[in-house]
Amino acid sequence: MDKYLIKNTTKEQREKIIRDSLNCGGGGCENCSACGVYGAQDPYEMYQTYIDGEKEISEINNEFRSSSFIR
Repeated sequence: MDKYLIKNTTKEQREKIIRDSLNCGGGGCENCSACGVYGAQDPYEMYQTYIDGEKEISEINNEFRSSSFIR
């Protein structure tokens, strides 16, 4: 969705988007440790380049899918 693109958001908004989307430990996550199993470790670190305005969410997700255990 265009409203989540870097060009349409501030750093603060991107941080909130990631925090709200992951919602780790806040009801949206079952604390299953799958992030570590699939090589992402801290999910916030995985999306830091989006928060910093360097890569779009879709780019990060595609890189993760192509280089991780998920096949």
